[in-house]
Amino acid sequence: MLPECQLFGTLGCHLCEQAEGLLMPLVERGLLVELLDIAEDERWVEQYGLRIPVLRRVDTGAELEWPFELEQVVPFLQE
Repeated sequence: MLPECQLFGTLGCHLCEQAEGLLMPLVERGLLVELLDIAEDERWVEQYGLRIPVLRRVDTGAELEWPFELEQVVPFLQE
């Protein structure tokens, strides 16, 4: 079973759009990804502002920073 994840990004971020596109095949197979706009929370801006997009596992809090490829995401989800 795939863990629930969050993708931290912001509107107009082309890297965030690339990350979303990269995750789509996994979403189609059941991966739940909540898209979170860091502009909505000042703490997120401080924490993720220079690192977005960041994929975070809800269950463990583990984070995968951009750039990442599908070959890195799959093992990250299985850890």
